[in-house]
Amino acid sequence: MTKDKDTKTVVPALRFPEFRDGEGWIPNKIDHVCKIGNGRDYKHLSAGNIPVYGSGGYMTSVDKFLYDGESVCIGRKGTIDKPIFLTGKFWTVDTLFYTYAFYKCLPKFLYLIFQQINWHKYNEAGGVPSLLKTTIGNINIFIPNNESEQKKIVDCFSCLDDLISAVADKIETLKEYKKGLMQQLFPVEGKTIPAIRFPEFQNAGEWQTVSLGDVATFINGRAFKQDELLESGKYRVLRVGNFFSNAYWYHSDLELDENKYCDKGDLLYAWSASFGPRIWNEDKVIFHYHIWKVVEKEGISKDFLLILLDYETERIKNQQANGLGLLHITKGAIENWKTRVPKNILEQQKIAKNLSSVDELISIEIAKLDQLKAHKKGLMQQLFPKLQ
Repeated sequence: MTKDKDTKTVVPALRFPEFRDGEGWIPNKIDHVCKIGNGRDYKHLSAGNIPVYGSGGYMTSVDKFLYDGESVCIGRKGTIDKPIFLTGKFWTVDTLFYTYAFYKCLPKFLYLIFQQINWHKYNEAGGVPSLLKTTIGNINIFIPNNESEQKKIVDCFSCLDDLISAVADKIETLKEYKKGLMQQLFPVEGKTIPAIRFPEFQNAGEWQTVSLGDVATFINGRAFKQDELLESGKYRVLRVGNFFSNAYWYHSDLELDENKYCDKGDLLYAWSASFGPRIWNEDKVIFHYHIWKVVEKEGISKDFLLILLDYETERIKNQQANGLGLLHITKGAIENWKTRVPKNILEQQKIAKNLSSVDELISIEIAKLDQLKAHKKGLMQQLFPKLQ
């Protein structure tokens, strides 16, 4: 990493006090601060304890390594926007580039830079997203010449990443706790009474076997033509991509039958790609064909129906896809899916209340995680000069 008197340096908006009077950050291309290596096929190798990574993450373990040390990896094909930081011995396949031979740039500092790059901007393919090594190498970045400043920034974000990981781990722990609790509060296969039952319902009798179609009506959403999806309009269109995350929203000005809209308090079920139920807690939207509005029938609590659908979704995945997940489930299949419910609606509500309390804890932690990620993003924008 060299600098001459004509080099135009930049200064980030926010800088640690001890570096405020230092020189500006120096522009460089990525291939000036590291070398980029190609992954290789691993199938000729034997099983071992060296991890193998592709653009989607860990794949398997083998007996030889491609590189030993710290490295920032980025997808060559497929997932090209999720940089991975690796250390120690590892192997990468040909869908994942790795970096090595760092020159005046700490690997973890480069990893922070990689997290800010809009990788899809450099996509070279019309189908499966792809990156070229030469394209990556020519991307312009800014780096402080003082490695102490790099380390200070790395340490700052390492603490923040540790906190983010701790919250993410807590969310997964709560989800596993909920799953285990549901397995105790619902009868297992072949049983008509759950392993754990609240004292006031110990003598309430067996749970009844029903089809999901017996306890709920599943209403189809609307199938949209591409030219009906607008950049802006009167209604937002709820698609599977928006169901569990705040992805890009399409809009529509269509006036439809009332059963094609969902409003606050409605129970919905996504049946394609992302599976599962949720209560809609936002303003009125049109829901897409890949989502059902679920209306409870007499004798079933809506809160319990939400929990029941959550529980049965896992069983559907496990039985029909061997735990690997489904591309979709048909309306007929879910309506005919056999389940068990307590006859007493008060017992249904008690179960729902207890499991909902766990959901509330999960929601609190998810909100905390989102706040931490937003804080990290904002801090990055302040501590790093804007990439061109």
